[in-house]
Amino acid sequence: MLKREEALTLVKENIKKENLFKHVLAVEAIMKGLSKYFNEDVELWGLVGLLHDIDFEKTMDRPQLHGLLAEEILKGKVSEEVIRAIKSHNFENTGVMPESKMENALVASDTVSGLIVACALVMPSKKLEEVNIESIEKKFKQKDFARACKRERILFCEKIGLSKEKFFEIALNSLKEISRELGL
Repeated sequence: MLKREEALTLVKENIKKENLFKHVLAVEAIMKGLSKYFNEDVELWGLVGLLHDIDFEKTMDRPQLHGLLAEEILKGKVSEEVIRAIKSHNFENTGVMPESKMENALVASDTVSGLIVACALVMPSKKLEEVNIESIEKKFKQKDFARACKRERILFCEKIGLSKEKFFEIALNSLKEISRELGL
């Protein structure tokens, strides 16, 4: 399995947009937080989060290929388990339905990262330290806030046995740990 530094190099070769790069760091952090909570493999879950959008810049205009091109980029470098998880986070287009705890966690983490970042950006300081669980819950209910964050994807947290509130707590705390790297 790729080590984090090798994976980071691969990500930097494939992701040039700063916001997308920060997004994969955010999803990696949330996945690590969830893996600790569930006593799962932190390196594996983190790697899935870090690599999940490795092909996004190349597939933005062709969402049906998102995850499939990642498979080509990562073949022989990571396990089939990692590739399957990455393909399953775009199940609407790949047809690979999320089944495992890690796969469902990735779907939820991918989307909640955007909601929490959006919550931070509307704070006076534009910092994560001002965001709390209540503000995330309030914004979650506002369908016109962060519209691209599909609420039904965030609710995949329930498939792994977490309430929305507990999921928001783990995700927010995970992002606060890397707030400097995120510029938030």
